[in-house]
Amino acid sequence: MILLCDPRVAAVPGADDGAPLVDLREIPELRLDQRAADPAGAYARLRRPVVDRLLAAQRALPDGLRLLVVEGYRPYQAQLDIFTGYREELRRTHPDWSPERLYRETTKFVSPVEVAPHSTGGAVDLTLCTVDGVELDMGTPVDATPEASGNACFTAASSIGAEARRRRQIMAGALRGAGLVNYPTEWWHWSYGDRYWALLTGAPNTRYGPV
Repeated sequence: MILLCDPRVAAVPGADDGAPLVDLREIPELRLDQRAADPAGAYARLRRPVVDRLLAAQRALPDGLRLLVVEGYRPYQAQLDIFTGYREELRRTHPDWSPERLYRETTKFVSPVEVAPHSTGGAVDLTLCTVDGVELDMGTPVDATPEASGNACFTAASSIGAEARRRRQIMAGALRGAGLVNYPTEWWHWSYGDRYWALLTGAPNTRYGPV
C-alpha cells in the first residue's frame, strides 16, 4: 500500500496542462451531495477531464445505480485545517506515538498539503446512490477515519458486509475503467492527473498542479 507520505509521491515532477475547473452544479447528469458544501462552491469544482471520466464511469454502472459526488476541489487552507485537525486528534489519542508514526497515520486519512490531490482539482470523494438519489450503504460513511472505523474505510476491507463489499467493487470497476485511481485507505477517494495518479500509472509528470 503506497501512502501519500511516501517520498515517491512528492518526487513526481509537477506540470499543469491548464484544463479548466468545471462546476458540477452545471452538470445535471451527475448528482452532487451538499454535506461538504462551502460558501464559495469549491466543493463542486473538478477539472474538465475528470468530469468526463466520471460521466464515463457512471455510464458503466449497472442499471439503477448512479454516482453521488461529495467533494471535488479543496483549497490549500481547508486541506491544511483537516490535516492538522486529524493529526492533533491522533496525538491526543496516542501520546506514545513517535512524530514519524503520527505523520504516517495521519496521511492514511488526509493528504499532506504539498501533495494533496484535492487541491489540484483532480480528486473527488464520491459514493453510490439509486436513480432517486438514495445513498447506498458502502460499509462505512464517506470520510470515516481509520481510527474510528477500525480500518473498515480501507477500500479492500474484509470486515464489512458482503453487499457493501460488492458495491465497492462495482464502483471501483467503473472508476478504474474510466482511468481514475483510488487511495486504498479511503474507498470514496479517486483521482486523475495528480501526483498519486502519476506514480501509480507511471506517467512522467502530473497533469494538474495546485489551484
